[in-house]
Amino acid sequence: MKFQRKLLANGLRVIVVPMPGLESATALVMVGAGSRYENKSNNGISHFLEHMAFKGTEKRSTALDIMTLIDGIGGEFNAFTGKEVTGYYIKSSKNHIEICLDVISDILQNSKFDQAEIEKERGVILQEISMCEDTPMRKIGDVYERLVFGDTPLGWDIAGEKINIKNMQRQDFLDYMAKLYSANNMTVIVAGGVDAQESFDLVERYFGKMNTFDALRYKKVELKQDKARAFIKEKKTEQAHIAIGFRTVGSSTPERYPLTVLSAILGGGASSRLFHEVREKRGLAYFVRTHSEHYKDIGVLSTFAGLDPQKIDETIKVIVEEYAKISNIKYKISDKELSKSKEFLKGHLVLELEDSRAVAGFYGQQELLEEKIENVDEVISKIGAVTKEQLKAVAKKYFTPDRLNLAIIGDFPNVSRFESLLKS
Repeated sequence: MKFQRKLLANGLRVIVVPMPGLESATALVMVGAGSRYENKSNNGISHFLEHMAFKGTEKRSTALDIMTLIDGIGGEFNAFTGKEVTGYYIKSSKNHIEICLDVISDILQNSKFDQAEIEKERGVILQEISMCEDTPMRKIGDVYERLVFGDTPLGWDIAGEKINIKNMQRQDFLDYMAKLYSANNMTVIVAGGVDAQESFDLVERYFGKMNTFDALRYKKVELKQDKARAFIKEKKTEQAHIAIGFRTVGSSTPERYPLTVLSAILGGGASSRLFHEVREKRGLAYFVRTHSEHYKDIGVLSTFAGLDPQKIDETIKVIVEEYAKISNIKYKISDKELSKSKEFLKGHLVLELEDSRAVAGFYGQQELLEEKIENVDEVISKIGAVTKEQLKAVAKKYFTPDRLNLAIIGDFPNVSRFESLLKS
């Protein structure tokens, strides 16, 4: 799978990924905008704005008009918001890719932001926030990143605070877009059974006149941590949820690949160390998984688990012990374990990228957030090249007590009880 890239005169980056034999195609626009570009008073606006997509433009006046058009080509549409990117996509038959690009360009340049639609969607988002609060399995990630990144935009919830959502008005959306939705802060990706030159021509037609300006830049995270930390979000639940891990490095750092492999060894599948020790061997948790997340300038390697509140102390101890073992030269990683974890990562990547939507996201994410774009085979090669020496080096460097953070959602009033477990 190979991509082709073109830079338009207005600075818009265009990537086309032909996938011969595929009858579908995805048009995805990703913007370098997300919750880390917000401030205290507008936290949540990136997500709210994404919800306002497909709600009506000057050309297609209502949400029903847009939905009817997309339904009429058998397409599917959606949008998503992260801390560093926001995306809008339509997936359809490859024969309808022009309609997909037409609609997305229309909503990004001509959305009406009708006040009645804003009021309706305000209620939807407030309910979404409440739903997340009532779903600890989803909420634990937000609680954990607030602990790790503190009271900074990167530590704030993507959905925002309810008070902000209640106060946002039409002009707030226009002002926000005027700071970030510049052509040179976007990338358009077309992936699927398409012709490359035809796709470039269509993107030029529908996006070539978009405005360009100096987009708002994010503030680099500068954190100081000299001891292990724990935080509890008190909530009466049948199951406790925990997230525990370490601050690491950003997405463009070579250490990213050893950290990713290390996360797979620890909690990447049913045969991983933590799944075996926590669930299979001791029956402490229903699920346990480890993930390595990388933002532009900082990252985290974290283990998540949902468990019986009566077994939380033992579970934390086991996870901390496994972290210590993997950073201790006495507990060696075997050749078999290393090979299995690499194949786990490579296999999951290949399976994921059978879909044109995932392929578009794969290349778009790299274009916006990383220093260079790597093809799938390059990523697989870099995973395969990770050595045990590299794993030892990153584990020793980052798996230290002064970087350890533990977030908990559950009915536990005393945080000091858990802080002591992190020192063991």
